[in-house]
Amino acid sequence: MRLSRVALVPVVFLAVCVLPFAAASPWAALVLLLPLAAAVWVLRVGVDVDDEAITTRGVLGQRRVPWDDLAGIRVVRNARLRLVTRGGGEVALPVLRARDLPRLAGWSGGRFEVPQPPAA
Repeated sequence: MRLSRVALVPVVFLAVCVLPFAAASPWAALVLLLPLAAAVWVLRVGVDVDDEAITTRGVLGQRRVPWDDLAGIRVVRNARLRLVTRGGGEVALPVLRARDLPRLAGWSGGRFEVPQPPAA
């Protein structure tokens, strides 16, 4: 799962907005690195789920957590998700939120279930 490519629209808008400043001097052209970094972030950051593991991808690297090493999933501030490993470590799931838990459970192939609220 990755961010929607629609997230590139504000990046293009940012690039257009910094062009006049970047044209002012050769050193100001370094400001163009900001939209470039934002585009790389939108295109790179995400979560891949397969039969063997969950792989989280960041701008500079990735972390693979095998299903056998997964102890659980924790919901933290702002409904962000973290994988909890059997060793006690945590790995952030960058683009997933608590609302994505049912989809993640489906992708897991039944390796975990999402608790249902009690019936009224």
